[in-house]
Amino acid sequence: MSGVDDLDPVLVHHIVNTLGWPGLRPLQEESIAPLMAGHDAVLLAPTAGGKTEAASFPLLSRMTAERWSGTSVLYVCPLKALLNNLLPRLETYTAWLGRSAALWHGDVGAGQRKRILAQRPDVLLTTPESLEAMLVSANVDHASFFAGLRTIVVDEVHAFAGDDRGWHLLAVLERLQRVVGRPVQRVGLSATVGNPDELLGWLQGSGAGKRPARVVAPHLSETQSPSSAPPPGDIQLDYVGSVDNAATVIASLHQGEKRLVFCESRRLVEELGEKLRFKGVTTFLSHASLSVDERRRAEQAFAEARDCVIVSTSTLELGIDVGDLDRVIQLDAPTTVASFLQRLGRTGRRQGTPRNCLFLALDENGLLGAAGLLLQWSRGWVEPVVAPPEPRHIVAQQVLALCLQEHRVGDRLWSEWWNGLGPFGQPAEPIVRHLVDEGYLDRDGGMLFIGPEAERRFGHRHFMNLTAVFTAPPQFTVLQGRREIGRTDPDLLTEQIEGPRKLLLAGRSWLVTYIDWQRKRCFVEPVDGGGRAKWSSVGFALGSSFELARAVREVLLGADPPVALTKRAVVSLAEAREHFLEEVHPGGTLIARGSGGYVKWWTWAGHRTNATLAATLGTVVTPAQRVNDCWIRLREDLTQQAWKQAVAEAPEQLCLPDVDERAVRGLKFADALPPRLAQATLAARLADFDGARAVLEEPVRFVTDLR
Repeated sequence: MSGVDDLDPVLVHHIVNTLGWPGLRPLQEESIAPLMAGHDAVLLAPTAGGKTEAASFPLLSRMTAERWSGTSVLYVCPLKALLNNLLPRLETYTAWLGRSAALWHGDVGAGQRKRILAQRPDVLLTTPESLEAMLVSANVDHASFFAGLRTIVVDEVHAFAGDDRGWHLLAVLERLQRVVGRPVQRVGLSATVGNPDELLGWLQGSGAGKRPARVVAPHLSETQSPSSAPPPGDIQLDYVGSVDNAATVIASLHQGEKRLVFCESRRLVEELGEKLRFKGVTTFLSHASLSVDERRRAEQAFAEARDCVIVSTSTLELGIDVGDLDRVIQLDAPTTVASFLQRLGRTGRRQGTPRNCLFLALDENGLLGAAGLLLQWSRGWVEPVVAPPEPRHIVAQQVLALCLQEHRVGDRLWSEWWNGLGPFGQPAEPIVRHLVDEGYLDRDGGMLFIGPEAERRFGHRHFMNLTAVFTAPPQFTVLQGRREIGRTDPDLLTEQIEGPRKLLLAGRSWLVTYIDWQRKRCFVEPVDGGGRAKWSSVGFALGSSFELARAVREVLLGADPPVALTKRAVVSLAEAREHFLEEVHPGGTLIARGSGGYVKWWTWAGHRTNATLAATLGTVVTPAQRVNDCWIRLREDLTQQAWKQAVAEAPEQLCLPDVDERAVRGLKFADALPPRLAQATLAARLADFDGARAVLEEPVRFVTDLR
């Protein structure tokens, strides 16, 4: 069986003498055999578990032993910042063996790209979007550049698999494999997920079941604590009631320590950041609408400082190194247990220090959401990573990208490029016909090529917009002189206000001095307070899962998560239980008339389940209602007989939820689909048939009288 002795001797020398490691971690040791054998694999470990080394050490050893040449390893990440962070480590490891690593993404300049094309690095770090841009670029001879490719490492693979970027990544890898002309080893690095075997099968794409593969996760096979005991960690839940109070608590607690605060929106990051600065706390911010330079400065300063706070959205959830962190603080709750595990893993990296997280709930919903999430976490439950169903818009994008890559593709041969991968084969036929009918593709002599409609919609800047699979809402760039601060929602620049127009960005207030409408830029100067932050979302929010919504119900029925609860949290939980006393029941769901006279069915089943139930029970449900996690509004004239009849028929007639047209517009490339297919795509993603069946099987208690 392979072990440390199978690694390259030069590499082992540096592991011991340069890194000063007494040995490898279990994950790193167990990864050697399958990776050296060329097997596909998913390597699982908590944050800071040494996954990068677990993948790179065996692959670099194999690179030397088998004399790989050219760019033989691709290292794919979901974030450019994560790639920037990883580059110095991989440059060090490759240099030990006389090899090289380089970076290729949207922020890499033309000069560096030319050097990479001329002197191909052994390891190339990139994003899926940049990888596809290389395939379609006229400046890259992709067949020659990737000729030596042997292995693809996908870091944070769970972050890809759960959304459309995962489908995009799989499709690009299949095209790349066809260019190379041989199977390419796939290695995924992931935090703990609820379904690692399924994640590995997903990563293998068309090779699933055909190539040897293994999940490496030694921490899951280690002796576990009794199931009744909570996982290790110093976790505390507090109720503060407002952002002002949260800032007061953060400013007064743990002074002298380095604290990372996670918020669930960019607006909240900005508001908290400004309030902390007003209280004299050294504060840095990180979110997607800050400029690259602004984020980089903040992350570097935070990494070098001690007594400070960085406030972030999920942008710092993944493995970007922000130095030696003392404490994680969470406002309200993240949307998944998996996200919480990522954030918790930011702490406890120094020997002898526990992992820790302080939850600060801003309101009742935030308190219940945090308590329910912590209850599920304490049971060892983690969400399974499931690819979104029916990625028809990605199929349309991929067919267009393939025609751009190959210039002309046989109209009977295009499906072969994806090697039979799920939706990209025969199921794509009606999508290809639609692309031809609408002028996105032209057909001539049995060949398909880019048509005028694709040129018009996506041709700007060499089809750059075709390689990004997510839609960003329009934003204005905010500048102080020549310095870019970030981007803001145009609504803040157009809404009617009295007095001067002020923005809140990078934790500071700014006075708008000039707006360049044509170039979508606004110029600002610093001002003392009064700024506002706002960003529009695209698509629809899915709310809580069935499991987390049910955990909230358990909390309301009296279950406490096994973490430290402050006196304020205990009092507020008691008030919440009193508030919802008539809306929860341990024996099933409830139908009750609320204070506004509305009849509500309290399912506590999550957004997707409730959307499915509302669509299925249309005869007894109030139409066009806004779906939430907890209840469904029923018709005022509902009778017992009508209810029984509707519920009796429902399990065999479950319906896809209705889809708002605005949500369809937020689905990138939806215009390249027939309207009915675009709507069906979103409807399938909004549905939860398993949750709906579970609710329909439960008894219903009527708290209100029906006719």
